[in-house]
Amino acid sequence: MNIQELAQDVPRVGDNDIEGIDFITSGEQYLTFILEQEQYAVDILCVEEIRSWEPPTKIPNSPEYVKGVINMRGIIVPILDLRLKFNIGQPSYTEVTVVIVLTLESEQQSRTIGFVVDAVSDVLNADESDIKKAPAFGGCVPQHYVEGLVNVGDNVVTLLNVQSLQALEPHQLN
Repeated sequence: MNIQELAQDVPRVGDNDIEGIDFITSGEQYLTFILEQEQYAVDILCVEEIRSWEPPTKIPNSPEYVKGVINMRGIIVPILDLRLKFNIGQPSYTEVTVVIVLTLESEQQSRTIGFVVDAVSDVLNADESDIKKAPAFGGCVPQHYVEGLVNVGDNVVTLLNVQSLQALEPHQLN
């Protein structure tokens, strides 16, 4: 049997055959990642790409959590370490450490920033009813960065607000 005969036997999905298959989930999708054994998530629609960890070009006199910048297809992207930004222990850069590059589009501009995380975990589907308001309990992550909490099995995933993550810090306004 030749390759053409084999190809004829492969079942094909036609345009009319996909009715009833639910490609789009209800609710929002979030990319989950790990910081110091805790799970966090960001809106998956803001994820530009996930890159393996490579030391970026350092920026003199920048805060400790700003690791530097990278050139990503002609765009200069600042790289921030979320462990340092949220004061969640000291980072260790391993083979599973990644940079999640997020782009937030607004009417005035597009802002792209990379965030160093310990590892990427999964994609989480969450209905609006699954998202609980985060209590003000004074944790490591400042309240204005937290969009909500979602129970996933025995774990709680903290949903981060991408717009707050990408907002300019007071020292950057001068």
